[in-house]
Amino acid sequence: MIKLGNVVKFLAVLILGSIAGIIGTLLLAPRSGRETRQSIKQKGQNVLHKLKSAREKSADPNMKEISNWGNYPQVQVKFHEFEDLETLRKLITQSDEVIARGNGRCYGDSALAPEIISSLRYNKFLSFDKEQGIIRCQSGVLLSEILDVIVPQGWFLPVTPGTKLITVGGAIASDVHGKSQHKAGNFSDHLIDMEIMVGDGTIVKCSHTENTELFLTTCGGMGLTGVILNATMQLIPVETAYIRQESIKIHNFDHMMAVFEESENWNYSVAWMDCLARGKHLGRGFLTRGEHAKIEELSSKQQQKPLLISERLKLNVPFNFPSFALNTFSVTAFNTALYLKQPNGTVESIESYDTFFYPLDSIQNWNRIYGKQGFTQYQFILPKAASREGVHRILDRIAESGHVPFLAVLKLYRQQNGYLPFGIEGFSLALDFPIKNGLFDFLDELDEIVLEYGGRLYLTKDVRMNKSMFTQSYPNVERFINNVRDLNHGNKFKSFQSDRVGITQ
Repeated sequence: MIKLGNVVKFLAVLILGSIAGIIGTLLLAPRSGRETRQSIKQKGQNVLHKLKSAREKSADPNMKEISNWGNYPQVQVKFHEFEDLETLRKLITQSDEVIARGNGRCYGDSALAPEIISSLRYNKFLSFDKEQGIIRCQSGVLLSEILDVIVPQGWFLPVTPGTKLITVGGAIASDVHGKSQHKAGNFSDHLIDMEIMVGDGTIVKCSHTENTELFLTTCGGMGLTGVILNATMQLIPVETAYIRQESIKIHNFDHMMAVFEESENWNYSVAWMDCLARGKHLGRGFLTRGEHAKIEELSSKQQQKPLLISERLKLNVPFNFPSFALNTFSVTAFNTALYLKQPNGTVESIESYDTFFYPLDSIQNWNRIYGKQGFTQYQFILPKAASREGVHRILDRIAESGHVPFLAVLKLYRQQNGYLPFGIEGFSLALDFPIKNGLFDFLDELDEIVLEYGGRLYLTKDVRMNKSMFTQSYPNVERFINNVRDLNHGNKFKSFQSDRVGITQ
């Protein structure tokens, strides 16, 4: 059977095979003495250039080259950290334009700006009510750290994205969602309250009922209202640390839509799609759905410690793959092997929460497989009535384009709250594209199709959407922009993304 964890195993095989192929290519490539001397000379010049750049940067120890998880863009920024409120207040009031940043796991440029304040050192737990399942912590705490504390006590996050390596502040700023969005909504739906330091250094508490405008503008507001300091969250009770999973082989896109409709009452559902399949196989893949497992559903061994799981073996990608590693041939081979390995029918299993929710977290630096140029995730959503036709049309366009998405994930959504809601009642497709010439022009073409069917793009994954696409597809844009200006004392907090889409320009 194919589990989400098996996708990781296939990735591991692909990675190891690609590394072997790269090494073989380098060893067998023809060389001449002249080419070798030129190569050595070029390497020497590169080293001198790096040393010169390092000396120039040493004048300001806060200057740092960073990127977010997509490794695009890579930028020089003034980078600050803080552990106490006075340091943060000083950084904010003395900065003209700045943005907060968590663990840098978003794919786009929403947490990139010429000046950045990192929250990673502001990472203390403040309280945990084990009876009521209410936890309060500072914004730099990772979801992985929360899970380590709450799961052994019989609690779980009500909403979690596909990685646990993000901060609480980042989860709020992006108003993240996961495999349960159609049932549980978004991260902000389970927030009790939070505190924010706004542009003049003032600390403001807000919630669904207190300072509501600030709360609604901050949740999914991409960090543009201030620096989130701490948050109080309501957890959900669980009997075990395991998920009862069903995996279903999908033969084509129509079959995919039908199985999603059958799975609407499951709390968790997600589908992998082979975007390169053509004809009657277009949209093939497999759908995975799950529920929190009860103790009696576990094996006798698992029942001995139902709230504890074994740590997974982690694989590391040691270097950036060359640009030729991911191509139509290699991705087609990967997709075909993955699809054929899945048995027909429905396969049931019990998985740890770590394997079910966070399969890619077991591969450290997996973003390097896209090469030095990086990648972008194109995630769009379409209304339910338009999803079947719209997604089908986009899949057709991708299949003939020459731009190969390595991973494609389909999910079901309900209407999202907030001023910049990505979620609408419909389906979202997330596509990982390696950055290469012509990609952004091609994605502009897809934007037009998304707009035609009444859809929008996910800001947290975006690195190239233009102002026109943003303003035409998102509701409440004018109100959001006015709130940002009023709440953050002009445009104190801004990012490359907020300038690009016209929020703070």
